[in-house]
Amino acid sequence: MSQAAAAGETQRLSEDDVQAIDRLRDAYQGLRSELAKVIVGQQDTIEQLAICLFARRHALLMGVPGLAKTLLVSKLAETLSLKFHRIQFTPDLMPMDITGTDILQDTADGRREMQFVKGPVFANIVLADEINRAPPKTQAAMLEAMQEQNVTVLGKEFRLESPFMVLATQNPVEQEGTYPLPEAQLDRFMSLIELDYPNEEEEIQIARTTTGGALPDLQHLMSAEDIIAHQDLVRRVPVPDHIYTYAARLVRKTRPGGETAPDWLMPLVSWGAGPRAVQNLILGAKSRAALEGSYMVRLEDVQHVAPAVLTHRLITTFAAQAEKVTAREIVKRLVDETQE
Repeated sequence: MSQAAAAGETQRLSEDDVQAIDRLRDAYQGLRSELAKVIVGQQDTIEQLAICLFARRHALLMGVPGLAKTLLVSKLAETLSLKFHRIQFTPDLMPMDITGTDILQDTADGRREMQFVKGPVFANIVLADEINRAPPKTQAAMLEAMQEQNVTVLGKEFRLESPFMVLATQNPVEQEGTYPLPEAQLDRFMSLIELDYPNEEEEIQIARTTTGGALPDLQHLMSAEDIIAHQDLVRRVPVPDHIYTYAARLVRKTRPGGETAPDWLMPLVSWGAGPRAVQNLILGAKSRAALEGSYMVRLEDVQHVAPAVLTHRLITTFAAQAEKVTAREIVKRLVDETQE
């Protein structure tokens, strides 16, 4: 794209928005520094969480136990002055255990009436721990809250506060007795964030940090109102036409049998990503651009968020699983092959 075209795109932002992006970039750097006081490593995870938060989307965290997923999410909520709830999903968990229910209460004048008691989903950041352990009916109640930002209890609707973000975790090791999320429900999550083991130096630092005194309290860097304003700002980040084209071409290449799908894809993928993937690629790229202090979306922003956005939307074949070819590897190859 020419410099003139780039300048034209940048001019869509007002001077106030340019200054707001600078403030968001500085606040994000402060957030990373603050979380580093209690979280060792996991910088990529922190970035992906921030991208989802400011894009008003939800994320699926995949990692073995002991990688500080709960600690990371709770400290993220602490630094952002947000209300945090953790829900441990179990096979006997019922929808009302998440949404809340009506109970009979005595009033001050001696009468008895039904009163709604809010469940743990009424928070700004909700950690749905091991969501695949709950039965489908309970998962559906959680996903309604994610999609509609409200819950329905006994025919009455209750609106959830903004900002609202669900972070669901799945244990990739033990799948016995679980209810894996269907592909249509996985599609509701913007990103799949995979957590890996720390390296040796980080593991030593973790041992030093967690076996001493109490963890430090973190500063409150933003308010809920600040976050909502930043989320609105992310939506206004301009996107050049060629970036929209690139995102659409990349997603269309994931669909085996399509006109633009490479020949090597057919034996490896049985189902590709849908239109929601294009939306999330653009939103994720907008969010990353703003966090990086860029006044417009760049190609590198789309390429950076593509693995997290596309990996859980590809259904690999038995042949791919037999050859140990992962969906993330397929996405990486597609990104490398897709031109502007």
